[in-house]
Amino acid sequence: MKKLVAALSTTMALTAVISTPADAFFGKKDDTVTWKLGHNANTDHIWHETSLKFASLVEEKSNGKMKVEVFPNGQLGSETDMINSVRLGTLDIVLAGETMQNWAPKAAMMAAPYAFRDLDHMNKVLDGSIGREIEQNITDKVGLVPLYYHERAPRNLTTNKDINSINDLNGLVLRVPDVPMFVKTWEVIGAKPTPMALQEVFTSLQQNTIQGQENPYDLISSLGFYEVQKYAYESEHVIQWIYAVAGEKQLNKLPEELQTVVKEAAAESEAYAKSEFGEFIKKARQDLVDRGMEIRPIDKAGLQKIVSESMEDILTDDQFDIYTRIIATN
Repeated sequence: MKKLVAALSTTMALTAVISTPADAFFGKKDDTVTWKLGHNANTDHIWHETSLKFASLVEEKSNGKMKVEVFPNGQLGSETDMINSVRLGTLDIVLAGETMQNWAPKAAMMAAPYAFRDLDHMNKVLDGSIGREIEQNITDKVGLVPLYYHERAPRNLTTNKDINSINDLNGLVLRVPDVPMFVKTWEVIGAKPTPMALQEVFTSLQQNTIQGQENPYDLISSLGFYEVQKYAYESEHVIQWIYAVAGEKQLNKLPEELQTVVKEAAAESEAYAKSEFGEFIKKARQDLVDRGMEIRPIDKAGLQKIVSESMEDILTDDQFDIYTRIIATN
C-alpha cells in the first residue's frame, strides 16, 4: 500500500534499537524476530486465513528470521484493547476498523453510512488520494501503519422483530460498535443504539439485553448469531473495509531487510484476501439461510434518505468534507 511504502522508507540507521526482537536480529543467540498479530474473528474466517497467509509469507521471505504468531477469537481482548496494546508495544499487529476513529477522525469513513456505492467504488477511493489521507491520519493520530486491508461485506441488521417499515425501528435496542458515528446514525433512524464489545453480543442477544445488532454476513455467521436472531434485513447501510495495522514504532525498529519483507508479505496478503472474498461472503450468506435465518428486504432507499440528510450534522466539518469527496468520486 502507498502509505506503507512511505512509512517503510523512513531512516532507520540512527534509531536506538532497544526491543528484544530487533536486538535479537542484530546478533543475539536467538536471531528470530517474533511479532504477534491479534484479531476478533474465528479460525474459519477469511481474516484468520489471511493472517496465517501473511505469517507464512513473512517467515518464507525472511528465511526464518521473522515469524508472526496469530491470535484469533479476541484472545488478546477487544479491538480497542488490541489497538491500545499495539500502541503500548505489547502487540505488533491488529485487524482494526472504524474503532480507530476514536483517535483518528478521518477513520470514521470506514463506517460512513451509504458513502460507497459498491466495492469497486470503495477500492477506487482507497487506492487514491483519499485513501492515503485516511491512512496518514491513522498513523499521525494513532501511531499505527496500515499494512493491507480487507474488503468487507455490507453491514446488515438482524433482530427477532418484524420490521415492515422504517417506523418499526423506533426504540429498537440495537448493539453497535463503540464508535460515535454508529451511535449517531442509528439515533437519527430512531433506534436505541447500545455500544458493546463484539464478544458480548451473543450473550446479550440471548438474554434479551439487546434486541438486535448489525454486522456483515460473515461475522453474523461465524459468531453464531443465527442461533439467537430470526431475521436478517438487507439494509446494507455500510460498505467498509478493515486494516491490518502495525505499530509504527515496531515497524521502525525492524532492520530494513525485514521492513521490506513485511511490505511484500502485506501486498501479497491483500491480493489473496481480495481473490477469496467473493466466494467467502456467498458461503456465509448461504450458511445463514441453511441454518434457518430468514433474509428479508428493508426500505434501504428510505434509510439512505434519512441518513444522508443528517450526515452534515453527524460528521465534523473535516469528516463531511471527505464524505462529500468520496460520494463525488466516479
